[in-house]
Amino acid sequence: MTTSNPRRQCERLWAANKYLVLSHSNKIYLEIRTYLKQDEVRLDQVQAYIDQALDLPENPGQVVNAFQHIWGYFKKKATASEKEMFMAQLDSYAAGRISQLHLVTSVRELLTKYPNRYLEESTLINGGSK
Repeated sequence: MTTSNPRRQCERLWAANKYLVLSHSNKIYLEIRTYLKQDEVRLDQVQAYIDQALDLPENPGQVVNAFQHIWGYFKKKATASEKEMFMAQLDSYAAGRISQLHLVTSVRELLTKYPNRYLEESTLINGGSK
């Protein structure tokens, strides 16, 4: 269902792109959060912030931070071995031994076992920007 409420549209766009933005820039992530606290918001401004973040090169520290936030959705459900594996993958990514796509694949596998609609709709997990 499409809504013409600008705030609602902005919140939906932000919800889908939150972790993608965080994986590129904590600074822009915080700027968007601050912007969305204003009384009036515009969809094109939120999209401009998102585009600004996506123009930045991949930053391993930011990517690890985003995936640590994502892990929070699984930490009470996942097994100890799943946690150990995921944390080892974060370390491997930070050391340049695996790609970000490997982390995305791991999250998708966790989502098959522990479904979460919010994460499933995240552009970081399902690819690209909305």
